[in-house]
Formats: sequence, structure tokens, C-alpha cells
Amino acid sequence: MLQKRRTTLEDVARLANVSAITVSRALRRPDMVSPELRKRIDAAVERLAYVPNFAASRLASARTHSIGVVVSSLSNGIFADYLQAIYDSLLPLGFRPVVVSSRYSAEEEEGAIKALLGQNVEALILVGVNQTRAAQRVLERSRIPVVQTFELADDPIDLNVGLSQRKGGYAATRFLLDLGHQRIAYLSGQRDDRARARLEGYCAALEEAGLDCSSLVGWLPAQATISLGRKLTLDVLAVEAPDAIFCCDDNIALGALFACQQAGLDVPGRISLIGFNDLEFAVASNPPLSTVLTPRADMGRVASELVLQVIATGKRPARRQIDLGFEIVARGSTGPRGARL
Repeated sequence: MLQKRRTTLEDVARLANVSAITVSRALRRPDMVSPELRKRIDAAVERLAYVPNFAASRLASARTHSIGVVVSSLSNGIFADYLQAIYDSLLPLGFRPVVVSSRYSAEEEEGAIKALLGQNVEALILVGVNQTRAAQRVLERSRIPVVQTFELADDPIDLNVGLSQRKGGYAATRFLLDLGHQRIAYLSGQRDDRARARLEGYCAALEEAGLDCSSLVGWLPAQATISLGRKLTLDVLAVEAPDAIFCCDDNIALGALFACQQAGLDVPGRISLIGFNDLEFAVASNPPLSTVLTPRADMGRVASELVLQVIATGKRPARRQIDLGFEIVARGSTGPRGARL
């Protein structure tokens, strides 16, 4: 839960036992302050999780009408609908999204959060719920509305809109098990928190069915792309004989489809494939990809509505966490085990 008061320059000065002017000078022109004094001020800044608000000196009490948005990637298509919904929700009401990519790095996300707070954004919308402890501290002290999205947090910083990625992974695997498949591979690219949660759901479903989940997991620390999906699938096919593959992303699933076709394996007659997210091309592939639909546009819209509500009223809603759920979409890439051997 957010704390009531944002840390000020005066708080830092008081803890460091110097004047506010000295703190300001140390932050803006460190070369003008002695190393010993700068070390003391830096320690106070770190302890109080203070974020210098340089925009405030320029804008005084003026509002910026800007909303900071931190996404994991600007090139991954899963964020397109999400960002479009944010723009569509904010721009008509005079608010401007300021979008930054963390490039799947918790440290870069922390830096982006501090930079956006320094620009005096009026709210923050974040992808994911596992920010660094330092980022959590500055967010808790910021006083502005913060919405964590795409996942459900055990203990949200402020507001939370998303779905259970673990349950999504479990449901996708359970769907394949119910079709009679037993040797189910899991393919993933970048092991971000969402991919890890889906893997946990995959393992939970297999273990519940009395099956081992350790031998058919393939991943590479790279962004989930079609070419990566093709490579991972060919690697798995070279050493194993799965009868189904759960791909953590539709890009991976499309690459898996191409790899199976290249290897002369019928989909879904020989191998069933299911992806995740329901990207636009999933319905247009041949065969169309079964997948887990995630409400990304709704996440962007609801997150925007929440921050606008808090900005307008100054009050948090009674319901601080919203689970938008997911849906299994069965298409032509999945079928019963042994349909065509």
C-alpha cells in the first residue's frame, strides 16, 4: 500500500545533517561537493528512497498530465493491443502516455521508474509485479497511483490488473492432457516472471497427472520469436518424441508449427501445439493455432481507468486488484492423441 507522504529534499537534508541547498547542489553538480559530504548525502538518498524531481523546479505546482508506462519490450507484439488501449483511454481526456521499455531487465525497469518519477508523471502503469526492492520503495513513497499489470500480485504495491499466468499455464497443459497427450514439451524464450509462472503451471498439471515435467522443457534466454520457436522445436525433436507441445508464446508456437511441417510431422495428427496470448496471426496460420487468450487490451483500458479515477478523486477504489482471467481457444493445431499416427 502506498505511503501518504512523498520523500522531499528537506527530508534528505535533515537525515544528512546539511542544508537543502547543499543536497540540491550535490545532486545537480556533484563536482561542487566534497567526496565525504556527497557520500553522506548519497547514503541519505538511498535510505529514504528519494527520487530527485527536477521537473518540479521547472513546473512548480503545474501538472504534467503525463502517465508513465513501463513495458518489457517495444518489439514484442503482445504489448501492441495493451498500449493502444492505454493511448485510446488517456489521450481523449488530455493525458499523455510516456512509454519506456525495460528490455526484460529488472534493473532497467528500476531506472525507468526513477526517471519517470523525476519527470513528475501523475501515475505509473507497469508490466509485471516483481519490481526490485529499491523500485518498490520509491513507488511506495511516490504518492501517485501505480498499477501493476499482466499478472496478479500476492501483495500489490498499489493497484493491480491482470491474470494468473500460473493458472493459464496449468489450463493449457490440462487441455492437452484431456486430449490424451502424455509426452508434453514446454518451449520458452526469455525466462521472465510470466514465462516462469506458466512453466510452474505446466509442471503442476503434469505432476498432478503423475508425469515428469523435467525432461521435455526447452528454452533459450532470448526474446520469444518465430525463428526461436522453430529452433527450439527442432532441438527437441532431435532427442525426444513429444506428442504435444505447449509454447509459452504464440510466436514460439508458430515457429514450432513451421518446424513440425519441415520435419514432415502432421499437426495435429502427430503432434498437437498450443500457444499463449492469442496474437492476431494465430487464427490465420495453417492450421490455426490453439492458444490461451489473454485480455491485453482490457488490461490497458482498466489500468488507465483506475489511474484516471484516482487522479480525479484522490481516493483509491475499494477493489484494488482485478482478475481479468483468460480463455482456452481450441483451434486446428490440437487434437486427440493418436488421431493419425
